[in-house]
Amino acid sequence: MKLGVDVGTVRVGLSACDPDGILASPVRTLKRDAKRNSDVGVIVRQAAERGAVQIFVGLPRTLRGQEGPSAVMAGEYASLLVEALHDAGLDIPVNLIDERLSTVSAHRNLHDAGLSSKEHRKVVDQLAAAGILQHAIEMQKSRGQDVGRRVPAPAPVEMSARPGGAGTDDTGPASETDSHRAEGNREPGQS
Repeated sequence: MKLGVDVGTVRVGLSACDPDGILASPVRTLKRDAKRNSDVGVIVRQAAERGAVQIFVGLPRTLRGQEGPSAVMAGEYASLLVEALHDAGLDIPVNLIDERLSTVSAHRNLHDAGLSSKEHRKVVDQLAAAGILQHAIEMQKSRGQDVGRRVPAPAPVEMSARPGGAGTDDTGPASETDSHRAEGNREPGQS
């Protein structure tokens, strides 16, 4: 089972697919809470409860394929989500996927269904999230591989970077390798 997320400045849409990964459906619309990130917590809980194996976050590129402020916001949100999943002990990959015109398409579908513009606000984000997820599912099936850009997990804190960790005892100066690692660098071949 996979989840789809449509990130906005005011609302966040959430969708899910069936266990066989065939059809994406709207789940709910969340109020974006940039201060406490309670919406991120709801998505983490939904992922755990539903047994999600992957989450797709829409990346709103421009028509020219460039990443503007909205795409930067989506990337930051995806990073918050990865960190929250990690903190909850969940190893669920999060991928950013191109979502050009998903919200426009959702508005058009709602208009065609006879809903007024005022009624759109309640469901357009979750419908856009379903469109994002459906697009990702179909691309995965047609290509036979994962799609989108994987959002990296938070880097582990190395012992040498912590107070009292390796290279900080009173037995002598830290080695060049310990100092190198403490500065956030890694030796070649280390992950």
